[in-house]
Amino acid sequence: MSFMHDLVHGADNKFDHMSLNALQKATLRAVVVSFLFYGLAALEGMIMRAASIAPSVPPVHGSVDHYFSIMTVHPIVGIFGSTYQLVFGAFLFLLPFLTKKPLYSIKLANATWILITVGTMTSWLASFVYNYAPLYTLYWPLPADTTQFKAIGGVMFIVGVALIMIGTLLFIYNIYATVFSKVGVHKNKTTKELLISGFGIDGMLNLVHKLTGKQPYSKEPALSLPVVAIFRGTVDTFLDALVILSAGVLVLVYLLADMGGVKLDVASIDALLYKNWFWWGLDLVADGLVLIYVAGSWYLLATLITGQKLFMENVARAALMLELLVSWMVWSHHLLADQGQPEMMKLISGEMVTAFELLTQGLALFITLVTLWKARPLKMTMELKYLLGGLIGFGLAVPAGIIQADMAMNRVLHNTQWIIGAHVHIAIIVGLYMTLYSAVYVLWPLVTNNAKLWSTKLANAHFWLHLIGGIGMGAFMGMAGLDGMLRRHLYFNGEYNLFMILAAICGTMLLVAWLLFLFNVIMSVGLKGLIGIFLPSKNKEASYGIEPANA
Repeated sequence: MSFMHDLVHGADNKFDHMSLNALQKATLRAVVVSFLFYGLAALEGMIMRAASIAPSVPPVHGSVDHYFSIMTVHPIVGIFGSTYQLVFGAFLFLLPFLTKKPLYSIKLANATWILITVGTMTSWLASFVYNYAPLYTLYWPLPADTTQFKAIGGVMFIVGVALIMIGTLLFIYNIYATVFSKVGVHKNKTTKELLISGFGIDGMLNLVHKLTGKQPYSKEPALSLPVVAIFRGTVDTFLDALVILSAGVLVLVYLLADMGGVKLDVASIDALLYKNWFWWGLDLVADGLVLIYVAGSWYLLATLITGQKLFMENVARAALMLELLVSWMVWSHHLLADQGQPEMMKLISGEMVTAFELLTQGLALFITLVTLWKARPLKMTMELKYLLGGLIGFGLAVPAGIIQADMAMNRVLHNTQWIIGAHVHIAIIVGLYMTLYSAVYVLWPLVTNNAKLWSTKLANAHFWLHLIGGIGMGAFMGMAGLDGMLRRHLYFNGEYNLFMILAAICGTMLLVAWLLFLFNVIMSVGLKGLIGIFLPSKNKEASYGIEPANA
């Protein structure tokens, strides 16, 4: 079959967008937009990589305003525009798939990706057009400082963030409305039973009963373990959305007042109280989105890949419940360098409770690996390779975070490239994204009605480029941080060029990997099929009746 035919129609002409139902299309729309935003974030990252080596190169041209505006909006595009879209799209498909119940609302699913897309682009335009660059996004009082930034840019940025959070709240409502709907397998379940299972309490009670010699509290939990992870992670995502939305409204009030000629006193807001509120909510992104959602994804992927029951399932359920408590108490590790923060909060929340996350995430990694190990021999499929890559990413990034969550080490590592490189970028790019790529390959036949992947060789090339590039970039940024390179700084004298050149090479590998993945997807579904994803679905058949393969 000719190259041009595949480009237009897709590999073997097996992908027919007309045959997709509304849920499949809603999922694919979120996935496609997610990877487009990933590409934008990667391009922004390469601009910053180039500017860190030679600040005079285009498109920065030595303009610190332009450089810092890119740096400000980069996490909005990467985390919310890309990661949120991909996770939300996948879970809105997986929940009906796992529970055998229809999604509460396809309209809400479409509204979610539209609001997050529009919100991300609005925030991006605020930085692109007006060079809005407070760096810490909503960190008081920087975003409200109109002596440095135009108020209109700030208003656009905050409105964009607000739209993202509204889309997030719609996703959460859709999830909970689906879980608590009394149809299908849950028609005889009470709200109490669903809540107990959703929070993992049944797993903890099963462990207690086993230790005391009693009969199991629940032999057949109301919710499967991956659904528990979705339910549990969404709690943190909900709280995070409320915090970010409230912080945004506060900043918006000050910006609108300034545009109306009224100067409100920023000192009337207690900065330390605001910092604690802000970091408490923002840290729930890491715990709700990254740690819990990822742990649940590992469990699901491990059972689907192996066809085996999850190892120590009750322990996994109990750990999800424990992580709920831990995730609400660790925010102070962001304030270890803040002199106003009470020392006991630094010690208990910042160090001791934070260190406990090494146990909860390590336990999830251990359970997943043992499940895979017990199912030997396994074929090294694409989904298994990416799952192992995700495990490697978190195996590197979580200890890196625990290292910096120490008052002594924090004096060396705080506000350096170590934090954003060795911890954040490896966690997101390698740990989170490789786990999500594994989920994409598992879901591919379900959401495309068994469309054939155009090239396995391209998929393998993408895997190695992404894995090596992600680890390498994070590692070289971390080395620069250990050598004293600060984050959110632009160096004009080439002090850290060796590390930055090596990081840029690895960043280029990530960008090429994304291009290969995107090309492979387009060739698999065709340009006609890609456009067709965004057209209304004529197929009303529900997909929630598909039996989970090997589950």
